[in-house]
Amino acid sequence: MISIYTDGASKGNPGPGGYGVVMLYGALRKEISEGFRLTTNNRMELLSVIVALEALKKEGTAVTIYSDSKYVVDSVEKKWVFGWEKKHFKDKKNPDLWIRFLRSFRKHTVKFVWVKGHASNKENNRCDELAVEAALGKNLKADHWFEEERKKESANLL
Repeated sequence: MISIYTDGASKGNPGPGGYGVVMLYGALRKEISEGFRLTTNNRMELLSVIVALEALKKEGTAVTIYSDSKYVVDSVEKKWVFGWEKKHFKDKKNPDLWIRFLRSFRKHTVKFVWVKGHASNKENNRCDELAVEAALGKNLKADHWFEEERKKESANLL
């Protein structure tokens, strides 16, 4: 069983953001993080889970994901995302990431556990540190889908 801790952060919503991941398997540990110049906290929370699942090398891996994101945990555990998928994510935020998530999610046996953020969970706190560092870093990447959607929304307001 692999334990995965995830977190996302944004400075402003939208604003610069990042995600952090800690993956544990026995004595092995892997940390992953990345920052983006314009995004949202929910996108980073979801992207952290996606990146972790995509990092798994063997299909069918049993995984427990610990996240402080009610957005992500409830969407999966309460099976909302599967209903959204049937409706082609009509009027839902982040369809690009939910589609990508489902592709990776279906390759593994995944269980979600919600943890209280900024509490006494050492690994969740480490993920938060990674996410914040990534969001404040230099050389932030573009969240292309999000930035394009923002342009479309702005154009529709004029």
